[in-house]
Amino acid sequence: MSFNNLDNLYRQVIMDHYKNPRNKGSLEDGSLTVDMNNPTCGDRIHLTMNVEDGKVTNAKFDGEGCSISMASASMMTQAIIGQDTETAMKLSGIFSDMIQGKDFDDEDLDLGDIEALQGVSKFPARIKCATLAWKAMEKGIKEQQ
Repeated sequence: MSFNNLDNLYRQVIMDHYKNPRNKGSLEDGSLTVDMNNPTCGDRIHLTMNVEDGKVTNAKFDGEGCSISMASASMMTQAIIGQDTETAMKLSGIFSDMIQGKDFDDEDLDLGDIEALQGVSKFPARIKCATLAWKAMEKGIKEQQ
């Protein structure tokens, strides 16, 4: 597959998550609630997560922002549901390295749709958009511990 075709496929995945977000909404019984915003561009997220016995059993997000921010939140919730908090935090670290264009080790984890955001590393101004939901998740897990 050529680079242009791969780039186009990644754009389609991002737009699908933006137009058809997974896990959008709010958990009424969310044990963790985190609100964060990116003042430079206006993206904001409201993340609710249920964490039971060290495992993320459910996660939902609401908010508003650009396609990168909202698609990333959708992908993030999909990636962490069912994971233990240690794995969720590891995924966040891998994502952070990937989005900054650094080398990352994803040998033992399947990144799934998250890899579609790898191209954001070429646009430094958009990195904060892509990482907003992940930072909210990290904050929630750290506060819960």
